[in-house]
Amino acid sequence: MGTAQSREGELRDTDSDSGTESGTESETSTSQSSATDSFHSTSGGASTGTVLGTPSKFKSEGATSKAKPDALVSKLGGLSLNNMQQTMNRVKLYQHVGGTTPAAKWVPVEKQIGYEFVREDEEDDDGEWKLNTKNFRSWLLLVGGKFGAPVDDNLQAKFFDDQLRVDFIWKGVWAMKFMNSTDYHTFVEKYNNCLFENVHGLPPTEENKIKIFGKDFVVWARGEAEDESIWADAENNFEEKQKALRETLRERAMTGVQSLTMGALDNSFLVGNSGIEVLSNLSEGVHSRGITLTLANNKSSSYQTPKKGMLIRGERDMMVLSPQEQGDPHAKGVSQLDLTTGKTVANWQFEKDGTPISMLDVTNDTKSSQLDSASSTFLGLDTNRLVRWDMRDRHGIVQEVASPVLNWTQGHQFARGTNFQCFATTGDGSIVVGSKDGKVRLYSTSSMRQAKTAFPGLGSPITHVDVTYDGKWILATTDTYMILISTVFKDKNGEMKTGFTSRMGGNIAAPRLLKLNPIDAHNAGKGHKFHGGQFSWVTESGQLERNLVVSVGSYTVIWNFRRVKQSNHECYRHEKGLKSCYCYKVVPKEESIVESRFMQEGHAGLGRAPLVVATSKDFSSFNINDMDSQDSQ
Repeated sequence: MGTAQSREGELRDTDSDSGTESGTESETSTSQSSATDSFHSTSGGASTGTVLGTPSKFKSEGATSKAKPDALVSKLGGLSLNNMQQTMNRVKLYQHVGGTTPAAKWVPVEKQIGYEFVREDEEDDDGEWKLNTKNFRSWLLLVGGKFGAPVDDNLQAKFFDDQLRVDFIWKGVWAMKFMNSTDYHTFVEKYNNCLFENVHGLPPTEENKIKIFGKDFVVWARGEAEDESIWADAENNFEEKQKALRETLRERAMTGVQSLTMGALDNSFLVGNSGIEVLSNLSEGVHSRGITLTLANNKSSSYQTPKKGMLIRGERDMMVLSPQEQGDPHAKGVSQLDLTTGKTVANWQFEKDGTPISMLDVTNDTKSSQLDSASSTFLGLDTNRLVRWDMRDRHGIVQEVASPVLNWTQGHQFARGTNFQCFATTGDGSIVVGSKDGKVRLYSTSSMRQAKTAFPGLGSPITHVDVTYDGKWILATTDTYMILISTVFKDKNGEMKTGFTSRMGGNIAAPRLLKLNPIDAHNAGKGHKFHGGQFSWVTESGQLERNLVVSVGSYTVIWNFRRVKQSNHECYRHEKGLKSCYCYKVVPKEESIVESRFMQEGHAGLGRAPLVVATSKDFSSFNINDMDSQDSQ
């Protein structure tokens, strides 16, 4: 599939494409198919149908329909539509039509239309307009009489300073083009202020920003002052020319896939509803061995539906996390599966001081500890617990009972409010934890009680985290974007350290945001949430992560790590504040993506390790070899 910028296209005001003029709209067609056909007309004539994707209840002034004015406008103090249009700022409005087809294009909708940021009515109980349950009136972006959209990250707004343009999603993909630079920059400032207030529930004053982000991190959060040397130094990495991505293997899955467990040795695994499918690791990707393992409960012999698999002990065994109840992600224990015999050898219970507890997730002690045949420990995470579990008893003896209890050897049970969601480990065993409030905490190898560094949230919950082998970079996933964080800083003596070993503050590099442009975000499918962002997989010192990947709807999206870290590439040239990178490659699938993971670098052959993409019904392997440099722009 084409790359990000090639799909965004140009906004053109041609006579043949113009749909409306001076705020008037053609009569509404009763057939959506005829409207679609008119947009894709080979003659390029003007559309006489309803603007595709516009809610039918919204009508611009001058429309021939005698329907009542837009319900939202009626709730905004009873102002008439014409009066609102006269007081609004004015822009050109476009809509993107045609989806992913070759006929996709931008269509002018209004040559002049008003917009305004307005407060939602306190008494409005229409769920469509409610952002949250906080006791303040949220901000909406009202565009003429066409729509009113809540100002939040779901708009996926992308700003083009050089074109005086902003693209966004609201029941379709729209673009607003401003008449002059002053109007554009006024809009951007107001938009960011409204977004801050909607997210945090406080006016965007300097005092409130310090309250939310902390004194040391307020400039980090808004990207206005940073140590650019981190990004500048990154430009010298990865000099190899990128090559094109291609699919090398594709097979039907034997199970309804829930997750993908990658092995660094001979096998990887698809964890699914009806079993665990064994895959063979090849230099060109993964291939099914035609073997499916089942996970049985020793007490009842009934099949358990697994959520996640974690390889341990030289990848001879797998620890399988199964939720205790449908819809509840927490588990009371893990099952140990012997991959040589295919049998469940133990069902381990989570307990602390004799009391059963639950875990939300488990992971290996380090990036490479699954390869250690003698390892007996692993990490567990719950909303307010971070713990290291040991399969040996308190005397260091391996337990042989059928339903043994894991030994809590290290960790801490925090007060309510941490809301941990996900975690990952570095090559030396340092831990990064992502939280529902958006915070990213860094723990050293010596203590789980207090984080060495805690990055404040940017407004969205962290649903997944990953970290490079050397601990210098963190990738945090939210529903609508990823955050790339540098943990490197200079202490007061000028020594380079990471936030895992010492507290960061003051002179640190601002993060980068990795986003989809609104067209791709909309085309990815209903719900289009980012999930499972990962670096390419490195298990030993001296190797370098070269790509980033995330799944969103029916898309797998890949960024080149070198390009993202460049301080002066085209995505960042016109941006102020937090900078966003849109230089990526999209791999589309017909179904929603369950997981996208890189194979371990040892399977790279002469190039780069393949990428494996799993849906609920099939799995594919792709030869990355970093992607062609022109395609990734």
